[in-house]
Amino acid sequence: MTDNTSNAHPTGATPQSAEQNPIVVGLDIGTTKIACIVGQRDKYGKVKILGMGRADSNGGVKRGEVYNIQITTEAIKLAVAEAERQSGVEIKVVYVGIAGQHISSKQNRGIYTLPTQDAEITAEDVKNMVDDMYRLALEPGERIIHVLPQEFSVDSYHDIKQPIGYTGSRLEANFHIITGKVAAAQNIKRCVERAGLQMLGLILEPLASSASVLKAEEMEAGVALVDIGGGTTDIAIFQDGIIRHTAVIPFAGEIIAEDIKNGCMVLKDQAEKLKVRFGSAVASETQENEVITIPGIAGRDRKEISMHTLSRIIQARMEEIFTAVHFEIKSSGYANKLIAGIVVTGGGSQMKHLKQLVEYTTGYDTRIGIPAEHITRDTKDEIKNPMYATGLGLIIMGYDELAQKHAELVNSKKLAAPAVTVVQQPAYNVNAATVTTATVTPVAEVVMEAEERESTVQKPLIQKNNWIQKFSLEVKNWFADADVNKDFE
Repeated sequence: MTDNTSNAHPTGATPQSAEQNPIVVGLDIGTTKIACIVGQRDKYGKVKILGMGRADSNGGVKRGEVYNIQITTEAIKLAVAEAERQSGVEIKVVYVGIAGQHISSKQNRGIYTLPTQDAEITAEDVKNMVDDMYRLALEPGERIIHVLPQEFSVDSYHDIKQPIGYTGSRLEANFHIITGKVAAAQNIKRCVERAGLQMLGLILEPLASSASVLKAEEMEAGVALVDIGGGTTDIAIFQDGIIRHTAVIPFAGEIIAEDIKNGCMVLKDQAEKLKVRFGSAVASETQENEVITIPGIAGRDRKEISMHTLSRIIQARMEEIFTAVHFEIKSSGYANKLIAGIVVTGGGSQMKHLKQLVEYTTGYDTRIGIPAEHITRDTKDEIKNPMYATGLGLIIMGYDELAQKHAELVNSKKLAAPAVTVVQQPAYNVNAATVTTATVTPVAEVVMEAEERESTVQKPLIQKNNWIQKFSLEVKNWFADADVNKDFE
């Protein structure tokens, strides 16, 4: 057994060997595709993609929500199997994205009285405030997914981003709280578990996409991320480096394909291919005499479709989507503070001339968000694609979650050192290619208690309640005490 124990460092940490970082897996369960991406941070904080698997959702997911558990489970198994084959890693735990029309957000202000006057604010005080927000009363069937702190106030000092170290008697803060339906999350959890996996974290998809495509200076200046998926268009607005607003628009790429199907009288598969290969978001950029010829149905004559007609159908729906996006931006109260404009990502962002349409519809500078900044240069171009922004972001946020949970336990003196190990196993043969497998353990199996670190030789010890298990338990608690409907397969 190879004993590699180390912390999962956040981006920008001190360089270290790649073997010291755990392998993290992101599972993006989307309306049109299931994507499983395996990554590991290198010594420079970049994510090296070890493997990627993709499978069609086949109608099991609609508008970001699981509608058929059996179909979705089989698609997850296919995507995970391909990711395992490419990476040589046995996948057991994953970070999963959640989206859908059921997602909503609200603002709330919290007040925390410090134990003594002029007490120094600690990380534990901030954590207690966040924990208090999870106790807010919600509508039946809803649960809180994320509690995101914004500005803090300490006595008479306001607009503080990081209050730790300040002294005072009263701590206040604004929080952005994201909620979702328990039943929708439970269906995702069922699919993941039936595929033989453990869900280590549930992360809002627009936040994951933001982590992979937005630059720090954009979030500081003010930017709106628009993630055009298959079933929903997700919006996340940042300003001063803080998330300010999130929203979900219940139509995206799939409804465009449906428009093409009805408008051009073609099959759904043909409509999707027309959208991807020939679609343009601006009809004036195409010629009236440009024609696409597609096979006829059941031996019938080939069908001719005007490129101009195709683009007019796409433009009409895209204008509707970005009119709704512009409305959400104005509703957020940050319409005049988006210095960096709009960043569009997701599979729907690959449409030709989309940048021009967005700038014309909203009036904001726009760029297409490609998830290339946080991954190593040797990553295949296939993965440097906006449609994988969420999957890559899940890996990045997974590392941040692990580092945060580990730091909390270190501060509370419950854990003396990081606990991560990768176990090398014998090679096996796949398609005549030798691959060495590495098992990613869901629980760190090599954990050393503080009192046992007198020797320079580290002795393996299986810990029943280490930091990864506790984080996993928090995810399970999110689903506890909830009435859940039976599987509708």
